[in-house]
Amino acid sequence: MARNQKILILSDLKSSTPIVLNNAIALAKMIQGDLEFLHVKKPTELVKTESQLSAVRSINESTIIAKKKIKKLLDPLAEKHKTKVNYKYSFGNIKNEIETFVKKSKPDIIVLGKRKSNRLSFVGDNIIDFVLKSHKGAVLVVSHNSNFSPDNDLSIGIFNKDGSGINGSLIKALVQNAISPIKLFKIGSTPENLDQFLSKKAVEYVFEDTTDVISNISSYIPKSRVNLLCLNRTEAFNKNKTIKDIIKRVNVSILII
Repeated sequence: MARNQKILILSDLKSSTPIVLNNAIALAKMIQGDLEFLHVKKPTELVKTESQLSAVRSINESTIIAKKKIKKLLDPLAEKHKTKVNYKYSFGNIKNEIETFVKKSKPDIIVLGKRKSNRLSFVGDNIIDFVLKSHKGAVLVVSHNSNFSPDNDLSIGIFNKDGSGINGSLIKALVQNAISPIKLFKIGSTPENLDQFLSKKAVEYVFEDTTDVISNISSYIPKSRVNLLCLNRTEAFNKNKTIKDIIKRVNVSILII
């Protein structure tokens, strides 16, 4: 029997955390995923003194506070949606701690939020960029105003160059849970290699290949009522159409596969 997909939630425990959790829970329910939650604190946020005894006390106190805060966030959502979420708290270099945990846990999908300012950062350390470079699996980047949740219908948009590479098991599982039609956003011309599974359920939107095409697509997405945009990280975007640019400009959650 195939194992469930492992979904790792990275959180800075800021105000957007419930939205990130709702995205992750919705995804887990649709693909039969197991959820893990990781929060990492910098040592500089914990230790304000040179005294070793005081430092240890500060770390212990901060650990207790952080775990209580995590449980306060997780427990109501987990109970409401009948979903178990295992959590882990650690302190140290954020990127190192994440990398160590990912190597040990081996998640299939990593979920994390982006700042309202649309900066590609997570706790100020460019963690989205770091995760995209270091994790070869899927990454869900959650918009601060996302309405992708277990309580709302899933409406999928797919940003794709030629229709190839979007017929994997993850996309198919989501499409089966989504309302029709699927929206396909294409630059330049109509996809030629579109998988039959998607073509029966999809409406295509073709945009002219201009320097501001990503802005045009991002402004159109809310009108199309899409709440999850999927794209393939192997797409050959030119310098004006990078994944970073799409994440910065598009104000819905983005699943990078």
